[in-house]
Amino acid sequence: MITPVSDSRLSNLTATRVLEGFDEYMNRFGAFNTRAPTRFARADWRGMRSDALGRLRIYSHVVGSVVEDIRRLLGERSDDPLLWIAIKAVYSGLITDRQDWELAETFHNSVTRQVFDTVGVDSRIEFVDTDFDSPPSPSLEPVYIIFERQPSTADLMSRLLTHFVRGTPFKHLDSDSTEAARRVEAALIERGGLPVVGRAEFVRSVFYRGQSAYIVGLLYAGSVRLPIVVALRNEGDGVVVDAVLLTEDEVSILFSFTRSYFHVDVARPYDLVRFLSRLMPRKRIAELYISIGQNKHGKTELYRDLLRHLNATDERFEHAPGTQGLVMIVFTMPGYDDVFKVIRDTFPPPKRTTRANIMEKYRLVSQHDRAGRLIDAQNFQHLEFDRSRFDPPLLTELLEEAGRTVQVDGDTVVIRHLYVERRVVPLDLYARDAVFPAAAAAVIDYGQAIKDMACTNIFPGDLLTKNFGVTRHGRVVFYDYDELSALTDVVFRELPEPRDVEEALSEDPWFPVGDRDVFPEEHQRFLGLKPDLRAVFHERHADLFQVGPWRRIQGRIEAGELMEVFPYSDEARLPGTGAARVW
Repeated sequence: MITPVSDSRLSNLTATRVLEGFDEYMNRFGAFNTRAPTRFARADWRGMRSDALGRLRIYSHVVGSVVEDIRRLLGERSDDPLLWIAIKAVYSGLITDRQDWELAETFHNSVTRQVFDTVGVDSRIEFVDTDFDSPPSPSLEPVYIIFERQPSTADLMSRLLTHFVRGTPFKHLDSDSTEAARRVEAALIERGGLPVVGRAEFVRSVFYRGQSAYIVGLLYAGSVRLPIVVALRNEGDGVVVDAVLLTEDEVSILFSFTRSYFHVDVARPYDLVRFLSRLMPRKRIAELYISIGQNKHGKTELYRDLLRHLNATDERFEHAPGTQGLVMIVFTMPGYDDVFKVIRDTFPPPKRTTRANIMEKYRLVSQHDRAGRLIDAQNFQHLEFDRSRFDPPLLTELLEEAGRTVQVDGDTVVIRHLYVERRVVPLDLYARDAVFPAAAAAVIDYGQAIKDMACTNIFPGDLLTKNFGVTRHGRVVFYDYDELSALTDVVFRELPEPRDVEEALSEDPWFPVGDRDVFPEEHQRFLGLKPDLRAVFHERHADLFQVGPWRRIQGRIEAGELMEVFPYSDEARLPGTGAARVW
């Protein structure tokens, strides 16, 4: 006779299995991070890229394994809410002494949402809000180390560099330290302080991404507090200081939602994120978690942020400013920083794609080097909102054009699947409304954005300005992914010369055109810019209308070259740095 397992026993077994899964995830996640310094020291950039991709894949694999085990353990009671209330209580107790308790809560949510295929949220079985009003466990050690006042700023920079970079020689430590110190002192004077650093706090771990490493900290000089990031590059024959970032905006761009995630080895992410918030007080907590690779918990924080906004305002969801696309319905709230994107059920001509293809494009972007030009999109499923929070014309369009994804159940709107992205100003609107200097700068950066994407093997497909946006830093980014493809999949062609007047006057192509064919010369016909801005674009980016430059970049990619797109301006770089901008 089989003795039934008690609810108490099942709760403990299940909570323990979830925690074991979380431990496995964190151990595997941490292994990628601890390998990053070796990758950097060996200039193993392919290994670094492989690790970045591999780290993204472990979460869903581990969650899936845990869900399978729990279904076997609980059998018919797998979706018993009363049992899961007890499981959550046990689990909450198990994670109280952990340094990563907030990530553990999110992991539990990921498991329950797969077990239940949850529509909406259920605070009884999910950590919709954290169980802890304040950190449940004390920090074992500060997330930063302190460098007290040194004889000079140059001495401080030299000590800093030699502390964080070991096992790899510097090419010119003294001159790099001197130049970095000169910039720090100039920045302190500019902010009204004395050029004397009294105290420095730096994150214990170095941040790694792509072909660079970053030392991140804060400098104190009297009443002045200065953010600082020292960017390092390994040129093969030694490490150099490539750039020094000394403003909130520069650091915020480095940690942008348009960049790939950092590798940084940290035991207590909560403390790291709060430290980073001191450097970038305007950046949301969700974005900081995402920037260090904890994108699942970043989603949790993003959802909590949305709930707080909904509870604090009576704003409605409404159509986002800009031209509505043929593939997505895009909406937002006036006082909120994000947009929400729902895939339409069908796509009118000239679109020739499928829902699965669109989702694959977003998956590609999430795993690709975004080079500061592709907006990271968070994928949410089965969300519920009060019907009264939707502007009627928007809700009508959602139900008519995306009825497979959006349904109404009484007073509740259920959205089966949507993407959430940071809101930006559509470039076509920005170029129309901004004063000329700002509009011209954005138009120039628009061309650079196209080139930066090309260097990472991305071709936007549709280069219309309505598909690009301008961030609060004035940077131009791309957000319409339905035509996106690998640059190496594109065939760049010269426009054939017409053979007679009839061909010259024809509105339709009189020559064969393949599905992957692109004619760069034609791009200038679709810029949609005013004449003065068109002239600015032509002056800086006329090469985008030529076949040769596109083919040269393709050739370098096909030859295996990894081209780095720097996350900072040329002005931030030290003189004499070896690597140059590619295009």
